[in-house]
Amino acid sequence: MAHWRNEYSAALAARDRREKANVALYNASDRTSRIASTGAQGAQYLTGTGDKHTAIPAAGKSLAGPSVPDILAATRADLSEAQRARSELQARLTELSTELEKLRKRSTQDSRRIHVLESEDFQDELASLNLQLNMAEERSSRLQRENRELIDRWMARIGREAEAMNDASKFS
Repeated sequence: MAHWRNEYSAALAARDRREKANVALYNASDRTSRIASTGAQGAQYLTGTGDKHTAIPAAGKSLAGPSVPDILAATRADLSEAQRARSELQARLTELSTELEKLRKRSTQDSRRIHVLESEDFQDELASLNLQLNMAEERSSRLQRENRELIDRWMARIGREAEAMNDASKFS
């Protein structure tokens, strides 16, 4: 009954590990989407799209949205984070692929070893049964020989008794 619980728990733990391995990608994706939306707002400020009555701010005043260098720096930071996460995931993939290959080889070796052990066990059992059969046949032949000897001695004794009775009946 506890077997299925163990399998279920193991499956949940494996799922959690997979999801936690991709947290960096999820965070990078969220940041990229935020930057993209911020970049679109910044582009509206720079191009002057929007309401015609909105005045373009003077050169001394800062824009309400982030500046282009800030957006560019944030995008570069996110790109480097995404590349770092990608390289980590690639390294993890390589590591897991290597481990998978090792496990496959080990599984193949274990299967062969199990087959060899089963064959040896079968041969041992066969040898044991043959030995028991030989011992039973020897016992049977010994008992038959003893039985024949007993019958021969009994027949000889009965024959002597019959002759003795015959000899005794001649004089009566």
